[in-house]
Amino acid sequence: MIGVAATRIAFQIALVSLVSYAAGFQFTSLFHVASANIGGLWSAISGIVVLQATQRDTWSSASLRVLGTFIGAIISAVYLTVLPFSVIGMAVSVFATVLLCQVARIPDHARLAAITVVVIMVVTSIDPTLNPVRNAALRFSESFIGTAIAVLIILLWPGSKGLSPESIKSKHE
Repeated sequence: MIGVAATRIAFQIALVSLVSYAAGFQFTSLFHVASANIGGLWSAISGIVVLQATQRDTWSSASLRVLGTFIGAIISAVYLTVLPFSVIGMAVSVFATVLLCQVARIPDHARLAAITVVVIMVVTSIDPTLNPVRNAALRFSESFIGTAIAVLIILLWPGSKGLSPESIKSKHE
């Protein structure tokens, strides 16, 4: 039988997905209609990744997401401003991004930064007319939107302050 805590988390994730997608889609459509679906998708992914069982864990995840996305967006914008998209260029940008995170002593941000590079690069491959700086700014903004929505929902959700995976297990057993 599925417990109340598990149902609550499933509902939170569904709610974050819905609100983040809608907000990301609307935001992006103001600036670049052609990538509005990607904007909704990237916001929803960000919200789902950031949402954790507790407020503290969600805040921690949010900081990783925002900084990682910022780093990936900057690297992608710089690369795409100088060179056109290529798979090799994408891999080199991911490599540089991960190394930058390591050198800056923020290795936990590397994966999210690398994912951001890939998303921005792929969006550029789909629409090469999209200005690289605008593309990077949109993807960063969409990620921030999803992150903010996840944080807001977990802050407003009753009982989320102390909900942890251990409490879910004990309530489920």
